[in-house]
Amino acid sequence: MMNLAELAEYVDEAARTATEIPQISDKTPLTVEDAYAVQALSMQRRYARGEKRIGIKMGLTSRAKMVQVGVSDVIWGRLTDAMREDEGGVVSMAKYVHPRVEPEIAFLMKKPLSGNVSALEAMAAVEAVAPALEIIDSRYKAFKFDVGDVIADNSSSSGFVLGTWHSPEIDLSNLGMVLSINGRPQEIGSSAAILGNPVRSLVAAARMVASAGEELKAGDIVLAGGATAAIPMAAGQSVLLEVETLGMIGFNIGE
Repeated sequence: MMNLAELAEYVDEAARTATEIPQISDKTPLTVEDAYAVQALSMQRRYARGEKRIGIKMGLTSRAKMVQVGVSDVIWGRLTDAMREDEGGVVSMAKYVHPRVEPEIAFLMKKPLSGNVSALEAMAAVEAVAPALEIIDSRYKAFKFDVGDVIADNSSSSGFVLGTWHSPEIDLSNLGMVLSINGRPQEIGSSAAILGNPVRSLVAAARMVASAGEELKAGDIVLAGGATAAIPMAAGQSVLLEVETLGMIGFNIGE
């Protein structure tokens, strides 16, 4: 059995080289605590290569996904500047193993936030909100994993695209969202699918970073979690997300 540092190297190399790997849980399932330790160590390797942490992403933010994976809480991962893709640009499939895209809501922080906070306190720390697309890419074979596997693999976070920032005064509780591929709607949903209200995801984010001895800093981005099922990506596709009130964002997929 590999130790935590070796597991961190294992998942980091898989992400860095876009290489598929067997699940860690095939040999020894990780506790949630150990999985987060592996994630933190793997991210330290990225920081050492020059990447900068610019925020966090929330995962398993729908009750259905929690039940499916057998957990009672959301999970989180870290975002770096290297993960950001250009809105309207071309995303290369070569960077990923089996990427999927999902529609999200993003928060931009204007002041630090951590610990147990109310929805009102959380929103008071927000500078702006925007439509977002997250590219999730589990490096594990066949996109199969348990919760320890996925947390260790930075909660599948691999890339993201941000739209135009808007006033945080906008009511985010039930915004219609349509995710289209090549002009055809594939997933239709609502921001209410994100824990009932994306603000609850931000509240959870503040609590979870505090438990890791971190905080959300001014300028940090928080991705609130997928509002619909994630769609497998393929070269040649054009991805477009329309969010009620917040507008449209998209990207094209290259080889």
